[in-house]
Order: sequence, then C-alpha cells, then structure tokens
Amino acid sequence: MIQVNDLRKSFNGEEILKGITATFHKGKTNMIIGASGSGKSVFLKNMLGLFDPDDGEIIYEGETLNEMDIARKSNLRKEMGMLFQHSALFDSLSVEENIMFPLRMFTTMNLNERLDRTNEILDRVNLVNLNKKMPSDISGGQQKRVALARAVVNRPRFLFCDEPNSGLDPNTATVIDNLIQEITHENNITTVIISHDMNSVMEIGETIVFLKDGKLAWKGTNMEIFKTDNEVVTDFVYSSNLFKKVRIAQNEGF
Repeated sequence: MIQVNDLRKSFNGEEILKGITATFHKGKTNMIIGASGSGKSVFLKNMLGLFDPDDGEIIYEGETLNEMDIARKSNLRKEMGMLFQHSALFDSLSVEENIMFPLRMFTTMNLNERLDRTNEILDRVNLVNLNKKMPSDISGGQQKRVALARAVVNRPRFLFCDEPNSGLDPNTATVIDNLIQEITHENNITTVIISHDMNSVMEIGETIVFLKDGKLAWKGTNMEIFKTDNEVVTDFVYSSNLFKKVRIAQNEGF
C-alpha cells in the first residue's frame, strides 16, 4: 500500500499539487485520472521520488519516502516497476535483452537464471519465441507487452504505469489493461496507473483518484464514478462521444 498525505509541490512560485491525500491499495489497479494539466504527472514523479515534495508525506508500506536515507531509497527503487507511455524499449537490444535488463542491473542471477525468468514472463504476456526479435520488428501492442514484461520481470512490489494505452487501438488497449490487472492480482502488487482513457477506467479502475487543478476532486471505483453527482467528474467522464451516448441512454431510462 502507498499512502499519500497532504502532498504539495510548487514550481517557480506556482503551486501544482495542492494538498492531495490518497491511498493506493495493494493487489489492486489504482488509477489517477484527470484532464491535461491537472497535476497527474507531477503527482507520479513525487511518488517515484523524482521530485521532492514541498510538504506532505508519501508512505510505502509504513516507511516515509522523504525520511529514507539514500541506501533505503535505492532499495525501494529496486522494488518498483515502470511501464512508460511510449514503451521506452532500447532499440539496439532484442526483446530478450530488453526484458533481462533489470535482472542484470538489480539481481545476482546468472545468465541461465535470467533466461529462465525472461522466458517465464514472455510466456505470461503471450510473446513466446519472440526473444531474438528487435523492437522495430514487432507491433506497437507487442512492444507494449515487452515493456510490461520488463516492468514486472524483477517481481516488483510497486508497479507504475504512465498512460499504458497511449497510441493503441481499442482491442489492443483492452488486452494491455487486462494483463496489467491480472499480473497485479496474481502477484499482489500495488499498481498505480495514470490515464485519461475512460475505457480503461471502466475495465480496470478498482480505485480511482480524480485530480482537478492540482486538487483531489473525487475518489471511488469504476462502478461509483458513473453514479456520482460531482459535476467536475461527470463533465470529464462524459466528454467523449461514447460516454455522451451512455449519459443520454441513462437519462432516457434505458
């Protein structure tokens, strides 16, 4: 579990995060949603330790991030996996080498052990026998699955996903959503996902934190978000043509 208490962050005198308090639960897909400029990315970077908050606490399983020494922060980072928005695979490395990279960096496994673990996770994301392919030789959806495999190959306790469905077609996006949720449940990971995709919210939003102008505007589940009377949230939820149709159908009693 990750607990965030009254988190505040400013840049050049402008307050970006304005006292956010939220809980991200272990074994669940926890989503941070909101429009562009709402503070999602700054929030995530504070949680990752890339920014130091001006005030407030970020607590990992009872340990406060800003009270950790350098050695403990380094160990915590080894327990984190990161799925980047555009996959961020190394173009010059094969699929196998990309996935093995965290194992080489953060473990004492020998080559055979690294290969065994890599093949295990390739099987889990349904990419068997793509070991020697280069990122340029596989599709965007396959690249995203490789990036997910790399993010979880080291068995992290905490998984962070930044817009994991960016650039994917709806069917492929659903595959990625389901893989993230399944792996989260199977390994009891605290997973935090930044997204603006309401289809993802519907699919896997077990807990949702909605940000507006650097503040916590709403929190709940994917079942509750469609029932809220919070106008800020409903304006965001029903901003796409798909959800405008859903709203009309709801209002007409279908």
